[in-house]
Order: sequence, then structure tokens, then C-alpha cells
Amino acid sequence: MLAAVTPAHAQTLEGGPDPAKVRVRIGPLWMNPTVSLTNLGVDDNVFNEPEDRSPKRDVTFTVTPTTDLWVRMGRTWFSGSIKEELVWYQKYATERAANSGYKLGWKVPLNRLVVDVGATYLNARDRPGYEIDARALRTEAAYKGVVEVRALSKTFFGVRAERQQVDFDKTAVFLGANLQSELNHVTTVAGVTARHQLTPLTSVSFAASRSQDRFEFSPLRDSDSDIAAVTLAFDPFALIKGGATFGYRDFRPRSAGVDDYKGLTAAVDLSYTLLGTTKFTVRALRDVQYSFDVNQPYYLLTGIDGSIAQQIFGPFDVVGRLGVQSLAYRDRAGVMVPVGDRVDSVRTYGAGVGYHLGKDLRLGFNVDQSRRDSDVASRRYSGFRFGTAVTYGL
Repeated sequence: MLAAVTPAHAQTLEGGPDPAKVRVRIGPLWMNPTVSLTNLGVDDNVFNEPEDRSPKRDVTFTVTPTTDLWVRMGRTWFSGSIKEELVWYQKYATERAANSGYKLGWKVPLNRLVVDVGATYLNARDRPGYEIDARALRTEAAYKGVVEVRALSKTFFGVRAERQQVDFDKTAVFLGANLQSELNHVTTVAGVTARHQLTPLTSVSFAASRSQDRFEFSPLRDSDSDIAAVTLAFDPFALIKGGATFGYRDFRPRSAGVDDYKGLTAAVDLSYTLLGTTKFTVRALRDVQYSFDVNQPYYLLTGIDGSIAQQIFGPFDVVGRLGVQSLAYRDRAGVMVPVGDRVDSVRTYGAGVGYHLGKDLRLGFNVDQSRRDSDVASRRYSGFRFGTAVTYGL
């Protein structure tokens, strides 16, 4: 299955869209607009509170318009994405948010040289991961660049560099911790790459890199990492879409009181459609994540979630979802913590039924349950959500 691809009939230049799926064309500008109305229903634990604190219930919905765009530039494509997200709660106005995300990319495949550059920007007020339950206002800006040289007919060697800056608002607070003081940081990555094109739509690559995390107000969290990883990537035209990365990370905090992490990492995001009626999606992640608690400055996140969507008859389909996450904390030596080396777990599962009103419009009803278990009583919660979803173009 991992090697299977569809024939590349009428494929556009590298980096371009699928002409059959582009809805809007204005001269050289191609666009794919989509919009979704999700979670139109009830959230019975708005703040992810434990049961003894009487969790709050509210009516909510989320509207997400997105536009993917491409502009042809000579032999290459300039690509981009604009995503807006409006989160609304009827009673608890503090949970309302308007989030924006932007992506830009340009891949230039020359005769023996390939240049791939890109940038992303996020301005959001949401929950940054599985640990922080507050909707924290922050910005994230990231830049990347890869330059490759063709050494053989299908083999490339190159160098890469990345930079990401995360800035929390000064008013962002969770459990008494100011997130700006604890988590504002800059990550820089530099390394070398080797990529082999297995088929026109499938490639395998190796990357060796060094990463540095430097915190603006909390230098006790600073760290260095050496990372080696192998990636199997599939083109959007392939039968299997997405990519899977598996690697090894040597993570070394610069503070002497925090243990290193040396071990496996993973990042998987794959989807596969069987016979045009059954779609499988799987995502997995294993890597180091920084905690807001300076006494437990990081945790190892290991998680997997997936979904199966099955067309049952005519325009009707059903969807099942399941996810499991593990947060294994590391303690700072010589400090008091509520539970040493604790491991929290988050489980989510849900189901939905949908009705297709034409090719691009779907009406659905979803039910989802989430639960976090922890040895710290105040960090436990259980939440239930149900509501309607309307999507166009997804």
C-alpha cells in the first residue's frame, strides 16, 4: 500500500494543483475555496474542568472559511493558503475567538537545482496542544528553505534551514503561569538532506539537522538537539496522500537540573481511499513538547488518532474517530512537584453521520467524547460535545 500510486495522467508542473479539482480560475490565479460550519451544538465542559468544579455548558459553533491558491510563474507555481476561523460561544464570551492562518510557498525545479522556500503565520486564540486548557492568544511565524542539487537521475543532496518564533500575549495566563514569560521562544534548525525519487509521486528522504530552542524570558528551558530522520512522502496526486517521518532525537536541555531525552520520534499524516467509498486517515506524533510549568519543563508527547469514513448507501455516510495521547513529564532536579514523573493521558472518540447534497456540500451530525486522566486531580476532565456540521468543498 505504501508504494501504490495512481497514474500521473495530465499532471501539472511540480507544486501545482489538480486541474480537475480547481473551482475558480481568474487568469493565472487558481483558487479552491472551502468553508465549514462545525460544532454547531452543545459543549458540556467549556473550560475542561474536573467534575468537582461543576463543568460549564454552553452553545457553540465554529465557522472556518479557507482558500487555497496557486499562481503560475514560468515553469513553477507559487502556492498559498488563507484560513480564517470564527469560534463563538453563546454565554461565555471569553471563549470567543477569531483566528487567522496564512501559508506561502514556492518550489523552483531547475535542471539540476531545486529551490523550495515557504513561510507560515498564525494569529490565534486557542488551546495550544493537549496540556493548556486556556484559549491563549499568541502568534507563530515560521520560515523555511531547502536547496537541493541533482547528483543522479533521481537522487538529490541539499541543505535546509528553518526558523520559528512563538510569542504569547502578555495577558495569556494559565494556572497562575504567565505564558509569555514561560513559553516565548525561537527555534532555529539547520541541516543536510538526501532525497531519492522512488516514483514520480513518491519519494524517500533522509535529513540530519541540529536544532536550538532559545527562550526569551525563561533561559532555564533553553535546549539543543541533534536529529536524524527518514521521511516517506506522497504527492497529492498519489493514491496514498501525505507523509510519514521516523527519526531519532538527542534532546539536551542546557540547564543541568533537567534530564536529556534520547529516543525515537515520529510524525505521520496519511490518508487513503479504498474503492472510492472508504477513506482511512491516520495521524501520529512522538516528540518533545515544552510545558508551561518550569518545574516540569517538558514532556514527551506520544499520540495517535485516526478516522474511517464509509459511504453506506446513496448520499449517506458514517464516520468513526478515535485518538489516544500520552504526556510523560520530566521533572527538574531539586524542586517539589505534586507528582513526580507523572504521565497524563488524553482519549477522544466520536462518530458522525452525513448526507451529501451534491458533489461538494455535506450535512452532518457528530457526537464526540474526550477525557484526560492524571494523577493530579485538578488536571482531570471529561467533556462531551454534540452538534451539526455543514461543509463545502472538503
